[in-house]
Amino acid sequence: MLNTHTRNATTSLITCLPGLLALSLSACPLILIPQAQSAEALPNISEKIHAVQSNLIQDEVTGSNVVLVVKNGKTIYHEIVNSGKQGDRDIKKDTIFPIWSMSKPITIVAMMTLHEQGLFDWSDPVSEYLPCFENLTVREGEGVREAKKPLLIEHLMAHRSGYIYYSFPEPMPPPYESPHPNQTRYQDLQEFIEAAAREPLMFEPGTNFAYGINQAILGRLVEVLSGQSFYDYLKQALFDPLGMTQTSFALDENRRERFQPLFINSGELKGFTSLLDELTYTPTSQAHFGGEGLVSTLGDYSRFCEMLVNGGEFRGERIISEDSIATMTKTTTPNFDPSFMPGFDMGFSVAVCKNSSLEGTKAPVGLFGWSGYHNTHFWIDQATGIYAIFMSRAREFNFDIPKELRAAIYGASNPL
Repeated sequence: MLNTHTRNATTSLITCLPGLLALSLSACPLILIPQAQSAEALPNISEKIHAVQSNLIQDEVTGSNVVLVVKNGKTIYHEIVNSGKQGDRDIKKDTIFPIWSMSKPITIVAMMTLHEQGLFDWSDPVSEYLPCFENLTVREGEGVREAKKPLLIEHLMAHRSGYIYYSFPEPMPPPYESPHPNQTRYQDLQEFIEAAAREPLMFEPGTNFAYGINQAILGRLVEVLSGQSFYDYLKQALFDPLGMTQTSFALDENRRERFQPLFINSGELKGFTSLLDELTYTPTSQAHFGGEGLVSTLGDYSRFCEMLVNGGEFRGERIISEDSIATMTKTTTPNFDPSFMPGFDMGFSVAVCKNSSLEGTKAPVGLFGWSGYHNTHFWIDQATGIYAIFMSRAREFNFDIPKELRAAIYGASNPL
C-alpha cells in the first residue's frame, strides 16, 4: 500500500556542502489533491519514484520536491521529499511554484478555446490581429532583410515563428536587444510585442523550429481576440471552471510567503535564495507572459492535467474538445530536440512521444507534456489514463528528471 505520509530528507544544515548527504525519514501530512482517491500501487513503483526524488536531493539537483501520479482518476503515488537543508522550505499543500514554461500549455489551451469559437484560423497572418507584425525582417548573415513569408498563428503555436529566447547566435545584427519577457522593462503585452516585432527573426516563418517567445506573443493575441485582459480570459475560460484558484501571474504578500525558495545547483551562488526572482510578479503589472509567467500549486496544476487526460472534460464540464487535443498533439516538428528529448516530436508547444526507447523508457506512443525552467515537469498519457507532475524549484534545468520518472513508472517489471 502506498505510504500516506511524506518523507523528510534530513540533511546537513550547511548549504552548498559537496558530497552525498544522509537521508532520514519523518512524517508530515500528505498534500490533498482535489477529489483524489486512494488506490493500491505496486511497491516497486513507489520505491523507484521515491528513490528518484531522494537522489535528486542527494545529488544536489533540486531541493525539496513532490511527485503526483494519477491513473484513471485514482492517486497511485503522491509523496513529498523535503531536503531539511538550511534555506530550503518544506513543501506543503499550499506551496506556490513558478511554473515557467508549464505556462505554455495553458496558453495553448486558451487559444484552442478561442479557435473553437471560430474567432480565427490557424493559417491567419498574425498581422491581421496584431498589425505591428506586418513588416518583419529576417536575419541573414551579419545583416537583416525583409521577410518573404508572413508570420501565421500556427507558427506561434508550434515554435516555428523564427523568434527565439535571449539573443541570436553571434554575430548579431547591430543593434540587437533581445525581447526576452521582462516585467520591469515592459508594462503590458502590447509594449512587449511591439519590441519583439522590431527585431529580426532567426529564419523565415514556418521554415524551421526554434524554442522562443511565441506564447508571450500569443497572450496579446488572446487579449485582442477575446476583448479581455489575458489573465481575465484565462480565469474565465480555464481557471474558474477548473477550480485553479491559486494560479496567477502575481504574488501578493500572502502568496509570497508560500513561494518556494530557489535552489541554485551550480556555480558560485550555489544554495537557496528568495532574492533571484527573474520576474517581478507584481500585482500591478499587466505584462502577463503566456510562455513563462504563471505561478501555481501542485493541486491547481493537477486539475489542468486531469482535464487533458480526460480528453478536454473536467468533472462533467467540457473545457476543450477531443479534436482540439488531437490538434495540439499533432506533429509539427519531428524529433525536434534529439540531444535532450530523443524520440519526441513537437506539437503545439507540447512534446509528443513517438519512440520512448530512444530516451531509455517504455512510455507509450502519444504521451505528451512539457516542463518549466525551475524544474517543474508534467506529462499526460491518455492511452493508460495516467498523468504525472513533478514540482520543485531549482536551476539549472535538468532534462533527466522526467526521463527518470518515466523509467520508474513505465520501465517497471510489472505494468501499471
